[in-house]
Amino acid sequence: MTGRRGMRRSTVPFAGICMLLLIGCSPAERTGHAGTAEDPWIIGMSQCNLGEPWRVQMDADVRAAAAEHANLRVIFKDAQNESLTQRAQVEEFVEQGVDLIIISPKEAAPLTRPVAEAYQRGIPVIVLDRAVQGDQFTTFIGADNVKIGREAGRWIREQLGGSGRLVELKGLMTSVPGQDRNRGFLEGLQLEENTGLQIVFSGEMKWLEPDARREMESALATNAAIDVVYAHNDPGAHGAWLAARAAGRENEMMFVGIDALPHEGQQYVRQGILDATFLYPTGGAEAIEVALAILRGEEVPKHIVLGTRLFTQENIGRGGDPIP
Repeated sequence: MTGRRGMRRSTVPFAGICMLLLIGCSPAERTGHAGTAEDPWIIGMSQCNLGEPWRVQMDADVRAAAAEHANLRVIFKDAQNESLTQRAQVEEFVEQGVDLIIISPKEAAPLTRPVAEAYQRGIPVIVLDRAVQGDQFTTFIGADNVKIGREAGRWIREQLGGSGRLVELKGLMTSVPGQDRNRGFLEGLQLEENTGLQIVFSGEMKWLEPDARREMESALATNAAIDVVYAHNDPGAHGAWLAARAAGRENEMMFVGIDALPHEGQQYVRQGILDATFLYPTGGAEAIEVALAILRGEEVPKHIVLGTRLFTQENIGRGGDPIP
């Protein structure tokens, strides 16, 4: 089936006709919400956690964008980093009869089924930042994490001249962004051609600054020389810098992160804490724009890729440089 939810046409047996009719209904027909100021469309937003500043910013961006539209109301939920909780939130949104769901999943596998079930029930689903498996959703919005990781690896390789000792602090490796930022990083380093580059420590910090600090303490204890720390997000890079500073070694190495929030990663660059950070846009404003298009019955792309920028101490004053 095509149309407002971007669903493909398919042939179904007689037993599936009732479900097909449900899927074919508009949000107003299913819930009675007219999309007016008096009867606004209802969006359910499930955030995987609010323990990361970047995710707090995502919710803030969604809230700010939605506030500009009187015919829209967003219900926010925090899954507190629990996939089972997030699954229950999606199921609750379905039972409540929301008009559209926005979800930023903790992990792909555990959230794929509930997202697909909501989609099959005829509720449009926008997957934000972290992908789920398969194609049973309306649209995915996010940046290219492989590209960002690759650009980070390339930048580090060039800064080191093809020779140096590196620490990688990984995000949650059961999440697609963590896997992609690692894969892209290794591609950018080109270790086969640059045999002088060596990853001397790799730890999983699950996107959290305290965990990154503990992992970095282990890296410092086992390595007398470290040239660069690459963390999958800016809190991780900052946690690593705090650990290095506590050991009196922060000036021995460079620190590179991802996210580049104005009040966080970009500020760290201005302060000389980070040598570089790569923008990972939250997609919050874009999610509301796309949600409104879907609710109005417009076609939307299945995948929307957001751009990135590099911020260094040399270009931070001019707002960083876009990466083509």
